[in-house]
Amino acid sequence: MLSRVANSIYWMNRYIERVENYSRFVGVNFNLALDLPPDIDEQWEPLLIATADNFLFSKYYEKATKEDVIHFMTFDKRNPNSIISCLYEARENARTIRETISKEMWESINTFYLSIRETNPDDFRNMDHMQTYFTDIRKSCQQFHGVVDASITRNEAWHFGRLGRHIERADKCSRFLDVKYFTLLQDSGTSGSTLDLMMWTAVLKSVSAYNMYRQTHRALTPMNIVAFLILDKLFPRSIAYCVRQAELSLYAIAGSIPERGYVNPAEKAISKIRSELEFADVEDVFKMGLHEFLDQFQTKNNEVDNAIFDMYFGLEQPQVQSMGQTSGPGQGQWMN
Repeated sequence: MLSRVANSIYWMNRYIERVENYSRFVGVNFNLALDLPPDIDEQWEPLLIATADNFLFSKYYEKATKEDVIHFMTFDKRNPNSIISCLYEARENARTIRETISKEMWESINTFYLSIRETNPDDFRNMDHMQTYFTDIRKSCQQFHGVVDASITRNEAWHFGRLGRHIERADKCSRFLDVKYFTLLQDSGTSGSTLDLMMWTAVLKSVSAYNMYRQTHRALTPMNIVAFLILDKLFPRSIAYCVRQAELSLYAIAGSIPERGYVNPAEKAISKIRSELEFADVEDVFKMGLHEFLDQFQTKNNEVDNAIFDMYFGLEQPQVQSMGQTSGPGQGQWMN
């Protein structure tokens, strides 16, 4: 497979997953707003801090109000991580590899992008309308992933897509938990309170984990929630599950399995993370500090992404001599 094609498939899936998760980030505060006591103000700045968008936001906006944060994370084209920006990039990646993906995939992502592009941001004047809108975005992303799973052969292309999706999902799950941390950072006295539990519940609901959590645990406790979202091996949005699925696809691309050992730096990096999660328990997480654990994971997850780029996407252009001509930069690169 051409590395250019593999790179486009990988990032197309990462961008769609990022779109879904940014709509879920807004859902964190929507869920909180429904449960917060009337004397507690809504907090929108933690969303920007957890996603590392706060520095760029401060360049264009004075204060992290609900309206400005939602606009910045959804419609602002100056923000490369906004929903509209990510959808544009996903569509562009899909457009350049239309011969590789299915017709249904292209139609799904193209229709999705056009519907978001035609949205008027000024229409968002009430919370009910906004909640419905972001729910529709999540459903469109899930529909796209469903089309992928139903219409693509389980070959290298599919594994690159699954790899990108789960690496992105693992990163964003860690940031959902960090939203909780940054929300309470200025008031440590809320730890263990009813307000604290409300925020934990909002995080669960925002990653569609509340019902599955209640089937596994009777009590809503911070320790159980953290264990479920980080270490659970069966829930599809937990960090441990996502890392394992990404690992399986990364090894499958090279025609191997993790049990036989790694053969390149990318496999080593992701297997190391999976091993650490597999043998960790929730007490280890809290002993290190939840924020510190998540911050360390995000760094290691980014290292995996860099290693994947170096291994498969960042190959130097081969100088192939044919009829006295050298292949140019627009002709693609072959992976090992």
